[in-house]
Amino acid sequence: METVFSAKAWATVWQYRATFVSGLMNTLQSAVIGLLIAMIIGFALGLMATGSKKLLRVLVRIYVEFFQNTPLILQVCFLYYALAYSGVKIGVVKVGFIALGLYHGAYVAEVVRAGILAIPHGQFDAARSQGFDYADMMRLIILPQTIKIILPPMVNQMVALIKNTSCLYIIGGADLIATTYNFVTGVDTGGAYGPAYLLGGALFFVVCYPLSMLAGGWEERLKERDRQSAAADSAGEEGEQK
Repeated sequence: METVFSAKAWATVWQYRATFVSGLMNTLQSAVIGLLIAMIIGFALGLMATGSKKLLRVLVRIYVEFFQNTPLILQVCFLYYALAYSGVKIGVVKVGFIALGLYHGAYVAEVVRAGILAIPHGQFDAARSQGFDYADMMRLIILPQTIKIILPPMVNQMVALIKNTSCLYIIGGADLIATTYNFVTGVDTGGAYGPAYLLGGALFFVVCYPLSMLAGGWEERLKERDRQSAAADSAGEEGEQK
């Protein structure tokens, strides 16, 4: 705790502030690429999970349950060492991208599945009656309506993914946590534990808190819109009865 109030420790952290910014940029890069992979996997699995093929639904369920019920840090280690021992040469950073994408793809799949199932069944029946096949029905009718439903939980997944980049430290990644650890154990910078970890936490907070607030605001607006829509429908029904 003494280093938290040490002017020398804070001065050292300030002197090497570019190191922390670099670590944050690496974290954001991992988060963005990991999220893109997760979105591709998640939307594909979400569509499969709501399709008519039972085998595909079962396979999606196995994937989702496996990745949601095993720790990300274990998955990162397994993927890293499995690839290394199999002779596949891939950098630590790329392993991080893949691990984050595979893990959060399971959660995105559940978000997409729930969003699709939240659409009234009449929309599906109407699309089929108009001759739409499954792909066109999803692309033109269902998914556009699903977007507003899944945006808030999708932003929450983005926040979780940013925080989960810290697991890449275990395989020697260059994320913010790894940068902070290397800083506090460095020959020239070692010892400034308090200020370094406080700064690392503050940088995570600055990125994640606005996203959390954005997701919360979106969710509240959607709920308010649903309440207004329900009230309008109720008023219309009362008017018709009169």
